[in-house]
Amino acid sequence: MPIALDERKKPKNLKVFVSTGEGMEIAWNDGHLSRYTFPYLREHCPCAMCNDERQKKSELGKTAEVFPMFKPRITAKSASPVGNYAVQIEYSDGHSTGIYSYGHLREICPCEECQKEFAVSPK
Repeated sequence: MPIALDERKKPKNLKVFVSTGEGMEIAWNDGHLSRYTFPYLREHCPCAMCNDERQKKSELGKTAEVFPMFKPRITAKSASPVGNYAVQIEYSDGHSTGIYSYGHLREICPCEECQKEFAVSPK
């Protein structure tokens, strides 16, 4: 028997503002509105490579970034749907392997309400 999906993690409407660089806006089935900037989404990329990089950074601690280099602001070059369950974004830094499922997007919503309700604790 299939696992029932949480209806609160299904978007009613999704807008990706690639040309203006504003980010992404999702109106969820439960009426909540989430807004994400492209730098925030890039930082929360769910791909294996980014997960490994975050793991390495957490093991090294903050001392790894004593002399941060200038990095241009991340923007999106394109965005496309993946089936009826996700969005894939190609970023200005060349990264494009992250597939953002709607469930993941709701779990990383930057608002305090969603962080309490949906945030997944790190493994």
